[in-house]
Amino acid sequence: MPRLRLDVPLWLDKDAAARQVRFGRLERDVEADIAIVGGGITGAAIAWRFARAGARVVLVEGARIGRGSTSASTALLMQEPDEDFTVLARHYGTARAARIWQLSLEATRALISTLTRLRIKCDLVRRDSVYYAQSAEHFRRLRDEHRQRRAAGFGGRWLEADAVRRAVGFEAPGAIRTRGNAQIDPFAACVGLLREAARRGARIFERSPVVATHAAQTGVAVETRRARVRADRVIVATGYATPFFKPLQARFRMMNTYVIGTTPLTAAERRHLRLGSVMIWDTERPYHYARWAPDRRLLCAGGDRPMVTGARRAAALEEGAREVRDHFVRLYPSLADVTFEYRWEGLFATTPDGLPYIGPHRRYPRHLFALGYGGNGMTFGFLASKLLLEHCSNGSSPDQALFAFSRHR
Repeated sequence: MPRLRLDVPLWLDKDAAARQVRFGRLERDVEADIAIVGGGITGAAIAWRFARAGARVVLVEGARIGRGSTSASTALLMQEPDEDFTVLARHYGTARAARIWQLSLEATRALISTLTRLRIKCDLVRRDSVYYAQSAEHFRRLRDEHRQRRAAGFGGRWLEADAVRRAVGFEAPGAIRTRGNAQIDPFAACVGLLREAARRGARIFERSPVVATHAAQTGVAVETRRARVRADRVIVATGYATPFFKPLQARFRMMNTYVIGTTPLTAAERRHLRLGSVMIWDTERPYHYARWAPDRRLLCAGGDRPMVTGARRAAALEEGAREVRDHFVRLYPSLADVTFEYRWEGLFATTPDGLPYIGPHRRYPRHLFALGYGGNGMTFGFLASKLLLEHCSNGSSPDQALFAFSRHR
């Protein structure tokens, strides 16, 4: 398996406490109702939700908790899926597209509410997002996107060029401003959810790579190098299909994304930049996005490209970081004089329609999956925890069918 990220993200570097978080190895056989493979934010949300429901939960992570794709994220909690409403409506019809959007909106609100209620210290800040058009052609498509969203009952205020400039500090022909989104420290949120899960009885193990899973009529065995977990079901929350599930790999496209972060900016530098307290992203594909970190750093990201492995990967990180920097310097010329202190890269999986796969697969009895979140992993990971608990409690539902492996038939 390739590494899930390259270089050190801000979240792992900003304080010593983050680097000292430890969970034990799985050293002896254990039993559970639910075994979870994957210790990122999705696995953490699933562990917390199932433990809260009274299930015996065991989570195993092959490396270190929260230090893969989760810590590579810029952690925008977005109610908008990667694909526009108009695109999903063409694929699945307006009613199904509206339900997908509604579930994404509800998951965003529920995650914000959960982190707040549990008092997890993760720099949670509510932020509007501004989705802006890059060109006249994109302006026309974005205007139609806004009309269709409104017709389906979703909010979002249309911004003309003057209002866009006041919000983001540069020229763009139009934008959609959406309330109800947020940003967090993803590593702190992941660890916080796992600690809450452990408080409710979940057992968490890291540095315990899974080497095989075996399903039988009476349950499933999850084998690590030193011990095994016997459970009723296993939930695979690894982000993408690992080599153990090779037949599923064709459903995913692996991508690298790039993030850069400035030094803390002075008040004068922030005023000169003129970016307000919003998260921004554009209509390009692949898109670029930016947001403020709590310590007055600007995080800029995007420029996704197909996965690069081996010796080329480090060079691709330099190229990707440079492309992201050049993109935002064009928007904000004053950034040319600002030092970028951080740059890192993360690996993630996309799917043909930009939606995750959540639920069972006929090839793998007693296995459930939560994979392929694209750029919206925080929101869809939390939605996966809800849908998977519903599946285990009540069986299938129309909502689960929206994210099923069989939806492309």
